Amino acid sequence: MEAFLISTGVVALAEIGDKTQLLAFILAAKFRKPAPINLGILLATLVNHAFAGAIGTWLTSQVAPETMRWILGVSFIGMALWTLIPDKFEEDDARLTRFGVLGTTLIAFFLAEMGDKTQIATVALSARFHAYYAVVAGTTCGMMIANVPAVLLGDRIAERIPVRVVHGIAAAIFGVLGVATLCGAGQGLGF
Repeated sequence: MEAFLISTGVVALAEIGDKTQLLAFILAAKFRKPAPINLGILLATLVNHAFAGAIGTWLTSQVAPETMRWILGVSFIGMALWTLIPDKFEEDDARLTRFGVLGTTLIAFFLAEMGDKTQIATVALSARFHAYYAVVAGTTCGMMIANVPAVLLGDRIAERIPVRVVHGIAAAIFGVLGVATLCGAGQGLGF
């Protein structure tokens, strides 16, 4: 349960102001069809994070526990710093309209998530907690918590979210996870 809750919270906070949330705002404004947009976000996130979680799980079987502890600790601290850097959205991410609303959302979100901080976080969280399904479910839930309101409420909430504060909280959580991992938290988990 801890893996699910931490994964959900960290990704939901990290996603605020992220380029994929900006993409959700743009798709909502362009198409004004929340159901297929939200379904596309869900499907793209499930596929992307399932792959990322599998990589995290595989990494733990390939790297010695002590080395993995250092890799994860430094990765979480790196994620904390990366979370503080504002994302930029490129209009080309939303120019796939020939695939319809669902197809455009699915393709655009899948591509935008490749190498994104939430995908990297999924790899690290899966490796950290050794709980593939809980982490993938949690990170996917976190993405939906951040993006469904963006699709449903669009511009009405965009101006009211203190993005810097939310990113600061997410960065602090990543930082605490990194320091705790470096200090030996999770030793009973094999690293």
